[in-house]
Amino acid sequence: MAKKKKRQNPLADLLNAASPEVLAHLIVRMASSRPDVRRECFEYLKKHASLSPEQKRRSEGEAVLALWSELVPDLDELDDHGGGDYGLTDQVGYLLLQIQEKLATGRIDKEIRRELLEEVLPFIETGNGGLDDELYAVAHAACYEAADWRHLAQSFEAMKKEWPVSRARVIYRKLGDRKKYLELRSRKMEGGADYHDLATYYWDQGDREQALAVAEQGMRLGKGRMDDLRQFLSERARETGDRDRYLALQFAQATDHLTLGTYKEFKKICTPGEWGAIEVRILAGLCSTSEGEQVKIRMHRGEYEQAVDVLTRRGYPLHAWDGAEELQTAAKMESRFPEKILKYYLTGLGALKVNDTRKEYARKAKVMVKVRHMYVDILKAEDRWRDFAGKVIKDNLHRPAFQEEFAKVVPGWCEIV
Repeated sequence: MAKKKKRQNPLADLLNAASPEVLAHLIVRMASSRPDVRRECFEYLKKHASLSPEQKRRSEGEAVLALWSELVPDLDELDDHGGGDYGLTDQVGYLLLQIQEKLATGRIDKEIRRELLEEVLPFIETGNGGLDDELYAVAHAACYEAADWRHLAQSFEAMKKEWPVSRARVIYRKLGDRKKYLELRSRKMEGGADYHDLATYYWDQGDREQALAVAEQGMRLGKGRMDDLRQFLSERARETGDRDRYLALQFAQATDHLTLGTYKEFKKICTPGEWGAIEVRILAGLCSTSEGEQVKIRMHRGEYEQAVDVLTRRGYPLHAWDGAEELQTAAKMESRFPEKILKYYLTGLGALKVNDTRKEYARKAKVMVKVRHMYVDILKAEDRWRDFAGKVIKDNLHRPAFQEEFAKVVPGWCEIV
């Protein structure tokens, strides 16, 4: 059999026949309307052509602008519609990340970086495209020198919006511009984080007295998250040996949003005598924390009955996966408190005499497996199980989807009469 002749590439033939001037004109014409082609040209020529250092530097900057031109139509669409589908958002985000990485090399000319920044800032100001983090990252990456950062801070400040102005404040602080930082900081002193920011500024400047005064004022007037401010003051109390103040602040820190983790951490910093008095206060307020954390703390303390009481009061989590910590806790308590855990599992069945989706029937069937396990394996009360299951079957005789889903997973479901 004759070997098939390889087909020649007609485009390659034409390109070989063209003069350098014609090829250059063709590429420029294509690249002028296709940002992706323009970017590919810069990347290719940078690798394969003999370029001067200045030409290489310029090509890297032009590749950045080509990337921006490539993504900006899609970014415009996202900004106009307040976001878009995941595919489009991911694609624009990917191209913004590429721009950020190219800027991070430190090899992009100032003119290119400033041009790009002026393109990015309007999208940051509208904040409507769902890519705020990526846009801010590009803006920051475009700043190499103090003058760049100051220009960015001034641009953020001119937007007169809370988040950009807060970013301007951070930049002024990093630049060491005390006057501008304090001016912007004084405009918003509400949350604990605001007071913590100002207190640490004074502390870093060596003005310890003013720092402590601001922090104490924040403890009186601050709203919202107070963790950082309390931690700042507790460190100062520890340094000065004020043990009572230190423990009081750590108590507030641990109990503000009490978890098993904060409970354990607080215990570590207490002496046995201190913990004996403080734990009583923690347990007295335990009912105010989340039921999930109550269960964890009770289990940690070996107070199993109290833990199970919280579980049954809370009820079975309708959307938890089988490995959820709460369900694992219930499984550990099955033999110790069988009737209470049975009651807990029964709450997971919900209403059994109503029409529902097949997906919900399947969920209930998995819970029914646990109910059967309690009756048959733990309580050794198969008669009770058959009575209960028989009534459920009778109540749902005209729901074939219900019966099918239960028959798939509940042992012996079809044999119950």
